[in-house]
Order: sequence, then structure tokens, then C-alpha cells
Amino acid sequence: MSLILLERRDAIAIVRLNRPEKLNALSRAVLEDLSDAFRQLERQSDLRAVILTGSGEVAFCAGTDINELPQLNQNEAHAVSERGQAFCNQIENCPVPVIAAINGIAAGGGCELALACHLRIASTNAQFTLPETKLGMIPAYGGTQRLPREIGYGRALEMMFTGKVLSAEQAYQLGFINQVADPAGVLTAAESLAETISTLAPLAVRACLKAVTHGLELPLKEGLALETELFASLFATEDMREGTRAFLEKRSPVFKGN
Repeated sequence: MSLILLERRDAIAIVRLNRPEKLNALSRAVLEDLSDAFRQLERQSDLRAVILTGSGEVAFCAGTDINELPQLNQNEAHAVSERGQAFCNQIENCPVPVIAAINGIAAGGGCELALACHLRIASTNAQFTLPETKLGMIPAYGGTQRLPREIGYGRALEMMFTGKVLSAEQAYQLGFINQVADPAGVLTAAESLAETISTLAPLAVRACLKAVTHGLELPLKEGLALETELFASLFATEDMREGTRAFLEKRSPVFKGN
């Protein structure tokens, strides 16, 4: 059975972790297959959005497969962290929006996967936790860096120090997730959001995503310069002409991605 299921629905791709019997835990093989899937998607110019979700009704992803950790030495553990961070960076740097459809438990590395996504929709039974200190470890797939940026320094440290579990509603109140949906409707909600995005000018969406994800890593002056560069570059596109003409002509635009 494939560890990853990849499906295209028109302009939207759905990537599904497929180890429900292991709560979609991240083994080395799963991470490699995920990376391959996203590498394949990055080359598809007609792609407008990606949805990342898990199989089954219990877990989005329960984190790193613990069975692979106890026997590691320090050098091997270094490689594990680098591999997980590389994939989370791959999600964050995906040229189109990546939406996490969080259908249950998002623990440890699973929470870090969700953090790497640009938008997040969670089922009402979703739970978020970084419990690594209970195992004598720390988050290693970017959680120590991304979580404080999402919910603030103190709240993030509390989660990491205590292994505290956030419910979907608590995560929503903290701004960690964008929407809460019924368990049966979480994927539908993610698809609806992806479809809305897919109707907009694709080059503008990609430029906006790049401005934010890259700009946040820069000093404000350099981030503003990046914004100006991306803004100006869109004036060389037919989609910008079409969008402004359609607005003035009071009709719906027809974007072609060029």
C-alpha cells in the first residue's frame, strides 16, 4: 500500500498521508515520498493549490515514527532533523498555497507539518501538541521557530515545556488555524478554500505568497523592496491587463496564468 496518495482535482492537488494504522506517523520513507510528491507538484504550471491531509478519522499526523528514534546516535539524529526541516521548508516554499486539512491529531512532527502549511483548516476533533520534552527531546522539524511566530513566544514555550494540548477551538482563538469544520466536512472546507484561490489570478497569488514567505525573513526595508519588485513584475503579464479590463468593464476576469 502506498504511503502517500496523490490526487489531482482540476487545478487542485490533494496529498494524503496514508498510514492510518500508524496514525499517519512520519517514517523516513513517508518523508521521502512526501518530498517526491511535492517536487512533482512544483513542476505543474497549471496547479493552483495543494491540500495536505491524513487518511482515516483519527489523525492528521501523530508525528515522527518513534520506532525509528531510540537506536539513533547523535549524527543520525542530526540527519533526521535536517530531513524533516527540509521537507517543511519545501512546503513553505511551495509556489502555490498549501492548505492543511487537519482531520484529527496533529502531534509533534504532525503539528510541525501543519505549521509549515500556509493555511490551516481543522476538524472539531483536531488536537495540536508538541510533546517532545516528555520523550527527552525537542521539536526538530521547525516547531521551535514557526510556532512562536504563529501564536507568540510565551504560549509557544508553554506548549513545548508542558506538552499542553490545544483543541481546535483554542487553536482558532490563538490564530493558529483559519477555520474549524465538522470532521466530515474538513476536506470539503479545504477544497472550497482552494477553489476560491484557484479562481484568482495565479501569478498574482504566487507573487503574494512569495512576498510574504520570503519577506518575513528579511528586514522591513528589504521586504518592501521585494514587494515593489513583485508588484512591478505583474505589469508584464496579460493576467494583470485582463483583471483591470474586466474590473472596468464590470465582468468576471478570465485568467490564463500568463
